[in-house]
Amino acid sequence: MNDDPAASARMRPHFPARIWIALLAVVLALGFLGLRGIWDPDEGRYTNVAMHMLDSGDWLNPHRSVDVGHWTKPPLTYWAIAGSVATFGRNPWAARLPSALAFLLCTWLVWRIARRIAPGGEDVAALAFATMALPFGASQLITTDFVLAGCETLAVWAFVESRWGAPTQTRRWLLLMWAALALAFLTKGPPGLLPLAVMLAFDRLQPRDQRRRLFDIAGLALFLAIAAPWFVAVTRSNPGLLGYFLGEEVVNRVASDEFNRNGQWYGWLQVYAPTLLVGTLPWTPALLRWARRLPADVRGWWRDPQRRASERSWLFPTLWLLLPLLVFCLSRSRMPLYLLPLFPALALLASMQRQREGRGLPDWRAIVAWAALLMALKVASASWSTHKDAAEWAKAIHARVPGPVSEVYFVEDMARYGLHLELGADVEKLSLLPEPDAPRIDPVNDADLARKLSQHHPGAIWITKQASWPKTQARIAELGYRPVVQGTPYYGRVIFRVVPADGG
Repeated sequence: MNDDPAASARMRPHFPARIWIALLAVVLALGFLGLRGIWDPDEGRYTNVAMHMLDSGDWLNPHRSVDVGHWTKPPLTYWAIAGSVATFGRNPWAARLPSALAFLLCTWLVWRIARRIAPGGEDVAALAFATMALPFGASQLITTDFVLAGCETLAVWAFVESRWGAPTQTRRWLLLMWAALALAFLTKGPPGLLPLAVMLAFDRLQPRDQRRRLFDIAGLALFLAIAAPWFVAVTRSNPGLLGYFLGEEVVNRVASDEFNRNGQWYGWLQVYAPTLLVGTLPWTPALLRWARRLPADVRGWWRDPQRRASERSWLFPTLWLLLPLLVFCLSRSRMPLYLLPLFPALALLASMQRQREGRGLPDWRAIVAWAALLMALKVASASWSTHKDAAEWAKAIHARVPGPVSEVYFVEDMARYGLHLELGADVEKLSLLPEPDAPRIDPVNDADLARKLSQHHPGAIWITKQASWPKTQARIAELGYRPVVQGTPYYGRVIFRVVPADGG
């Protein structure tokens, strides 16, 4: 980017920078938000659970099908999606709106945090976050990660205000911090509390006479009042669920590669290095310059407590980035979006590095060109043909199947749960044969073929891979039914209805 101050000033609109940055962020977040269909598996899975909440009226127990619960994540993201869809209609735009709003919230919070710890750099910090590649891309996806990032960044902002602001306001800010951490816990469980480790470490590294209380009875009580009721209610009504939460969703995700998420010893490097280098574009050069200075800064902080105190504005975002990053590297479950809650810290560090170098906002032309590229990529993604697009599946089904479709059963195949929103039908994943040893909580399949045939919903359609078609035909005939193929295969899948063998 061109950093000539005179050129930048000439090219910048004649109103406050924060206004055009806010407008840019809104365009990036909301423009073409619903142009692309729901993509499976992740977008479809989260949207499907939210649709079940709306359809059933049961907002307490997340379900991926009528009979099978979905307990891999706490409910806050599902509640947000369901509330948005209930308000704005059953469409991809409404389903993605919570992520887009969390992106805008984080942009604003980054501005507020920078204004407090690095005055003068707040506009650059907000612009950096809004235009970094990973936050922009994640704002267009339906996942838990941006809701989590919004809650965690809110907690961090409240903590910063409690430490950099007036001592008389500390208690009020800490109450907000604990409330935000409770919401983070309701979004993703224990990982939502990682900022607490950062706050404890930061306080511990400050001179004793400058420390303020972090834990108090009112804050902890507020945290429990917000975070605990849902967990207590569902674990009491679903035997074995507490063990599943602690064993599968906490211990196994951290200590094992059970979920096949880059658990190799080098997996952290394979996943997180590209995420940080590419995901921070176009601000990566500023962060690399910061990283080159980091070893000298750390040595100085380690040896000199007074330097830690005088440079606490650098110390805090550094801890905010590095402590959770260390945890993510040590964990054996590693995915790029796990780092999303750290990008506010990266935006702060990029802004502060430019401020240290005497650089302000980049050339407006470069910003516009980069934003145009991001929007073009968003439009291009909507044109990309993929078997994961539930909207295209809905069109293919409508073109092949006459009459309404109330259920879609995927037999021995990845379920396109996004069809719940795109087609308005319940979606289930079926095994060909019964699975008596399947776990009661979070089984791989929702049911088996025989069970669904015995219920025989006339409005149901069935889908299986062409390679599995002979076995599926044979099993259906064995159970006294006959498959009726509906049109030509789609993406290597056979679409069919099922009628009794003695029927017409």
